[in-house]
Amino acid sequence: MEYIRAKRELRHALVISDPSPVGSVHTMWASAGQAATIGIFLLLFGAFLYVGRAILLPVLAAAVAALTLAPLVKTARRLGIPPWLTSLLILVVTLGALSLIVTALAGPVSEWIGRAPEIGSSIKQKLTVLDQPLASLHELEESLFGAGGLNVNEPPNVVLPVVAFLTPAAGELLLFFATLLFFLVGQIELRNHVVSMFSSRDSKLRFLKIMRDIERNLAGYLTVVTIVNAAVGVIVALGTWLIGYPNPVIFGLIAALLNYVPYVGPAVMVIALFGVGLVTFSSLGHACIAPVGLIAVTTMEGHFVTPTIVGRRLTLNPLLVFLALAFWTWMWGPIGAVLAVPVSIIGLVVANHLFPTDDIRLPD
Repeated sequence: MEYIRAKRELRHALVISDPSPVGSVHTMWASAGQAATIGIFLLLFGAFLYVGRAILLPVLAAAVAALTLAPLVKTARRLGIPPWLTSLLILVVTLGALSLIVTALAGPVSEWIGRAPEIGSSIKQKLTVLDQPLASLHELEESLFGAGGLNVNEPPNVVLPVVAFLTPAAGELLLFFATLLFFLVGQIELRNHVVSMFSSRDSKLRFLKIMRDIERNLAGYLTVVTIVNAAVGVIVALGTWLIGYPNPVIFGLIAALLNYVPYVGPAVMVIALFGVGLVTFSSLGHACIAPVGLIAVTTMEGHFVTPTIVGRRLTLNPLLVFLALAFWTWMWGPIGAVLAVPVSIIGLVVANHLFPTDDIRLPD
């Protein structure tokens, strides 16, 4: 009897000490329901961003630009200049700069488009070293997709995609400048209305601090990046002039503009320099000098110069920048790529205020 009683007590103790795999089934299902709700919201929000692109893209771009230029408007207001006058001056300067850029690029671009057949044949002649790899790729294509292949011999129609892009872009550009003007003129009153919606004093102060930090970080980032990109443009212009490229100033201007888009912009510029080099120079090695030099310059700028200056103000994880760039480019195209870094800065500032982290040194 004592043996049986001891065995039962041991079994009871083992049952009690055995941890339950789930503390509470109700809590588990509640957490799963919350995760599912958040997932559904994110999917619906992504669909909303994609469907409402025609309105959301110019409005968001105007809001980001207004937040970036807000310190300038406030400084002018403290000096006695009314916000509407400062906003009009900013709009006129922006339109003038845009017109100058378009005018400067129109001539060379039209010339290169007119020489498209000549350029194509010249590039084909220079890249004869790739005939064997391309032939092997064609054989692989035929083995996978049949003798017909993927039918890549049809000439691409460039006019229709360009017209399809420019037609809605004109309306979006008009909406952008109109929204930017109203944002710059009435941003102080709009901020006061938003502040009045918060009930507690702490909430109002937190909102004002968030907006102040967003404006400072965006303005500081734009100032630093503009100076760095101008330096990159000057280096590219001088380098292409020394190597012997046509229109070196245009290449410097394009390089400075494309460098606002991380990773993608410099990659496009490298391809453009390589293509023009193939047409301009007689040897393949000569055509590779400028692309290799640009890769070295942008690598040094992206990994050493800009992080050293911007990193003290706001640190952006390279993985975060890359994922944001991929997402917004997929969602909204080239303009989304331009907005990727500013939107990431805004999100990081808001997260730092809402979820402050203690400076704790973790073990390696």
